[in-house]
Amino acid sequence: MAIRKHLPNSLTCLNLLCGCVALTLILGYNTRPDYLPSSDSWMPLVQAAWLIGLAAIADFFDGLVARALRVSSPIGKDLDSLADMVSFGVVPGAILFKLLQLSLPTAGLPDSLAYLGFIVSIFSALRLAKFNNDTRQTDSFIGLPTPACTLVVGSLPLILAYDSFNLHNLVLNPWVLLALTFVLSGLLVAELPLFALKFKNLRWQDNSLRFVFLLLAVALLIGLQAAAVPLIILLYVVLSVVRPAAG
Repeated sequence: MAIRKHLPNSLTCLNLLCGCVALTLILGYNTRPDYLPSSDSWMPLVQAAWLIGLAAIADFFDGLVARALRVSSPIGKDLDSLADMVSFGVVPGAILFKLLQLSLPTAGLPDSLAYLGFIVSIFSALRLAKFNNDTRQTDSFIGLPTPACTLVVGSLPLILAYDSFNLHNLVLNPWVLLALTFVLSGLLVAELPLFALKFKNLRWQDNSLRFVFLLLAVALLIGLQAAAVPLIILLYVVLSVVRPAAG
């Protein structure tokens, strides 16, 4: 029983550990890659991106395991938010900071603008605080979840490292990065109802929206690989707006 009691919190701590290690990789990355990047030149940021993915998996399963084992607790809820603030708050801000730091000089813009990337971290904190105190978000979300925001940002190093679609100039355009920063920050706190990927059963009629989303997401990943991630999150938002009451 003691092991079962601590299993969800152990997964939450794994989430936090992944975020901490990812942060060290991001902030320790000081190499200016040449304009034709290779996977090796971006490797620290790529490793951070994979750690973000692992953190997201741990974050998904800690709540699932807690509900399945009926060992939820106020401490677990607080710990989850604290871990999420690092992995899905500070880390995406750090990635945007680093990419802006690399791209701003090419546009003749001051390096100090790179700190605007941490606006995502601030709005992630607001998002997590709202979630903890909003009783409307038990079976769905109001505003973009922080892991979804982080997956978009975390996909950028993967797109740069494995640029199959010549998106390097787009991703390292400082105006695009700044626009992405402000759009994601706005979505985090927007009064926008979004469906949750929580299956109470596997019946099509109860989960049609979720099944459609997952099938389209898999198809996009197969066809576009890392470049699909921003489109998948955009699809998630669009499907939620078009069919807010479905599923």
